[in-house]
Amino acid sequence: MPAWCDPLGLALGVALDRLIADPQSAAHPVAVFGRVAARVEKSLYADKKAHGVAYVAICVGGATALGVLAQRVPRARTVVTAVATWAVLGGTTLAREGEYMADALEGHHLEGDDLEGDSRKGDDLEGDGRKGDGLERARARLPHLCGRDPSHLEAKELARATVESLAENTSDAVVAPLFWGAVAGVPGLLAYRAINTLDAMVGHRSPRYERFGWAAARLDDVANYVPARLTGLLTVLTGPDPGRALAVLRRDGHRHPSPNAGRCEAAFAGALGVTLGGTNVYQGRTEHRPTMGDGPEPDVKDIRRAVRLTRAVSLAAAGAAVLTAWALRNRRK
Repeated sequence: MPAWCDPLGLALGVALDRLIADPQSAAHPVAVFGRVAARVEKSLYADKKAHGVAYVAICVGGATALGVLAQRVPRARTVVTAVATWAVLGGTTLAREGEYMADALEGHHLEGDDLEGDSRKGDDLEGDGRKGDGLERARARLPHLCGRDPSHLEAKELARATVESLAENTSDAVVAPLFWGAVAGVPGLLAYRAINTLDAMVGHRSPRYERFGWAAARLDDVANYVPARLTGLLTVLTGPDPGRALAVLRRDGHRHPSPNAGRCEAAFAGALGVTLGGTNVYQGRTEHRPTMGDGPEPDVKDIRRAVRLTRAVSLAAAGAAVLTAWALRNRRK
């Protein structure tokens, strides 16, 4: 059976993600894969690159094989493709996380304004539960978007972290899975989500995963190379300032330490008229990243603008993926 993707199934999967998003359930396919991968890691772990390569081969190979078998189910290609697409997409959840951060930080600003006009003094204000509540909610929620340490971040720093995460995850959660689904069908959908999940689990730099996670991190870089650049292009085409987005993408996209994330963040910075990058703290490790863009640092109000841009890019990516799948299907028949 050919490996082309069913375009109707892809479109239905996008619609399902929009309607249902990611249910917070241990039975979700990605959560199940994560538990299986954790067991494999426990059996294979050693502080060696070779063991990491074997780990990635087993986990990604297994997901790909499952995709091949699922795609061969007689007369169920559309349904299988729709379910697989829904399972690997995270665009609706990503936008909702951005909206949550906006709600919390906007509430924090309102709380601050209320307290500035409050004539009460001393102990009365110390006992007021309103102060800082929105900020603490935002700090608690940030790990849903990125691995940055939020404990000491203020509102503007949380806003920058949110905008940067929305930019990068628009590629990881939407554009990349749709790209691989369009060109490689259900096996491509499942293989990409397996690669991206393994990178999140073991691909970060730490004493435990410096060698074991090397293969997962490098494979994720390869899998996202084309999608990240497509994300940058779609941001230029759908954003509010195409000329500036393209200029910043071309000038600053290569400056990020990641070979892929910089393309997404630079395009978002240009489209939104802000400057991204700077000092970030990850589990006690400090990174000083080059800045991208020409405008001011993002503020709370820019989060909702970034959410709208994420949704616009996601919609454009879905349309392009369905058209690509349709064209490849007709070509391969």
